[in-house]
Amino acid sequence: MALQQVVEQIVTGLGYDLVEIERSAGGLLRVTIDLPWEPPAADAPQPVIEQFVTVEDCEKVTRQLQFALEVDGVEYKRLEVSSPGIDRPLRHEQDFVRFEGSVIDITLKAPIGAAAAGGQVNATRKKFRGTLERAEAGGWQIVWSDEPPVKPGQRVSKKRVPAPLQAMGFTLDECRDVRLAPIVDFKGRAGKAGAAPA
Repeated sequence: MALQQVVEQIVTGLGYDLVEIERSAGGLLRVTIDLPWEPPAADAPQPVIEQFVTVEDCEKVTRQLQFALEVDGVEYKRLEVSSPGIDRPLRHEQDFVRFEGSVIDITLKAPIGAAAAGGQVNATRKKFRGTLERAEAGGWQIVWSDEPPVKPGQRVSKKRVPAPLQAMGFTLDECRDVRLAPIVDFKGRAGKAGAAPA
């Protein structure tokens, strides 16, 4: 049985989703798991609190995989089972539905070429960061602005015209890699940066 099938069978059998399998130099076999996601019901009163993979979940999957991989004679030196983390890859249509409205990093297989006809985007560009949205014609699009981020403490003129929002539709087949953008908010409870103390 192929490695992908063995791992997927164990992971889904234990009630998890298989996000990805990676083999690295030195015999490392890395398996990323997540909790299954169901779209919220249309009549749900409020959003359900997102559950996350725990250390216990990873240990449970590791124990089962070690046994199954040994039985199947799969060679590896070290097995690592982990949660997807803040830069979770999006692989399937359901991932896109789940994270609609999130900021993503997308790398295309080929440069956008003719799609850059408007002249605002370089025709050789493959990487984008923006918000994942449903396209009006169906499918998916990424919406972004090439405005440089404002640095902490930097004053911004109210007269400055912001860079226009741009949108690009894409299909899953056109993507080499799509991940949630690893954005961390360090502001904490202190309020907005630069706010005067009370």
